[in-house]
Amino acid sequence: MTEESQNQPNNPLHGVKLADILEILTQKYTWEELADRIDINCFKSNPSIKSSLKFLRRTPWARERVERLYLKSIRK
Repeated sequence: MTEESQNQPNNPLHGVKLADILEILTQKYTWEELADRIDINCFKSNPSIKSSLKFLRRTPWARERVERLYLKSIRK
């Protein structure tokens, strides 16, 4: 076990990049479905991974919602 994984052994988001989370979510859902689940413009208006990353990196509440959806989707 690496030192990093020992620091946060119970955090399922530890070591998972936001870009990877978006990739996984966009494989599972369409942009329209993501916008229905999380009401943010970066999923509604001309959506892309790049524009979503830019928005989510500077908007903590939106990032939190995306992370929660990711956690729900990997548990199913």
